[in-house]
Amino acid sequence: MFDVFTAGLIIALLMGLVLLGVHVAIALGVTSAVGIYLVTGKMRIVEATLASTSAEALRDFTFAVIPLFMLMGEFIGRSGAITDLYIAINKSLSRLPARLAIATVLGNTIFSFVTGVSIASAAAFSRIAYPEMKAHGYNRGFALGAIAGSSCLGMLIPPSVLMIVWGILTEQSIGRLFLAGVLPGLLLAVMFIVYIIGVAILRPDIVGEEIAKHEARKLDPALDTSQAPLPRNQLLASLLGVFGIIASVLGGIWLGLFTPTEGAGAGAALALLLAVAKGMRWPDFVSAIYAVGKTAAPILILLLFAALYSRTLAMTGVTSAIRDFFLNSGLTPFMVLGIILLVWFILGMIIDSISIMLLTVPIVEPVALAFGFDQVSFAIVGIIAIEAGLLTPPFGLLVYTVKAAIQDNEVGVQHIFLASVPYWIIMLITVALIVAFPSIANILPDLMM
Repeated sequence: MFDVFTAGLIIALLMGLVLLGVHVAIALGVTSAVGIYLVTGKMRIVEATLASTSAEALRDFTFAVIPLFMLMGEFIGRSGAITDLYIAINKSLSRLPARLAIATVLGNTIFSFVTGVSIASAAAFSRIAYPEMKAHGYNRGFALGAIAGSSCLGMLIPPSVLMIVWGILTEQSIGRLFLAGVLPGLLLAVMFIVYIIGVAILRPDIVGEEIAKHEARKLDPALDTSQAPLPRNQLLASLLGVFGIIASVLGGIWLGLFTPTEGAGAGAALALLLAVAKGMRWPDFVSAIYAVGKTAAPILILLLFAALYSRTLAMTGVTSAIRDFFLNSGLTPFMVLGIILLVWFILGMIIDSISIMLLTVPIVEPVALAFGFDQVSFAIVGIIAIEAGLLTPPFGLLVYTVKAAIQDNEVGVQHIFLASVPYWIIMLITVALIVAFPSIANILPDLMM
């Protein structure tokens, strides 16, 4: 039976464990066990609930979608196709100011359609784009801000791990969420590009317009990244390979030809064929499997304990009590939304985005629905807001990923955080637009599903 003491103890215990540095999965498991025991008073029920939840999670076909989509992105990344497309985009934008930064945003947009992990995008484009921008005299902080900011597109444009996790937690259609993320993701990319062009016009020195390329090379001969024209066959293979996989997988899901999990499996197989055709060998294949396993295994364990946590919230009545509290508080819907966003931003300063989602979504989504917010658009708002936490100091994960990938001691994390602020602001503007116009997220799902 629910009481305020039980609810307070469960929430305080969970947040206390997380703030003490206990792994989120362990914190969720301990809190769930304590909560169920407080309600039932029987350890046997705690054991039975844990066993049944684990058995259901292990049999759930949906969970396989995460490692399969990650594997698809890993194979495509290792094939070199994304590098080929980046070079082609760069050369095609030769008349635009700040073309390298714009190419980075467009490249990240394309890469987002094949990988659902922002960290993978940040690491890849730190290696692909940063040396080129550095050689062309770009301000280093601005260059890295563009990489870190545009990497956030990886969690919004499908297939997205955050969308998959949100769909699992809220029992929504993952295919519908994928569709809902397309227009907001493209809108965000366009706003990033507009900002970059604006900076290039107002401050041409920041994007190296006043520095000759050969002068930059004199400072550091190792940065000579002049590129011979791509062979037409190589570019065509990369173009057809990447866009063929995107069209096949996402098109098949949206047209109802197969489930997201089946589409992820097909995408991984097609990506493997592309990678092999472009020269990937057995050691690279093993490394790709290992890399995905290191990333996906902790996520799957987190999802198991998140399922137990959701059951605990239902059994103890915490979710219903919090919803009723807000309904009776006299707060307006937008005030409640502001509180939810504030909680996400604060948590974004200390823990990663998936952990934030696992801790909060089972509680805040029922509250948002009770206040009349649209379920699909609220999911997109939540994903953008949580993703913005990856750019938030002091522990913005994307910023540290970029810093680790570039291995440049002349640029500190504080410079990257500062350069990422405009992208963080643009993400907040996008959140406001989707709240004001939910059709931005809903138009494609309503048309196609």
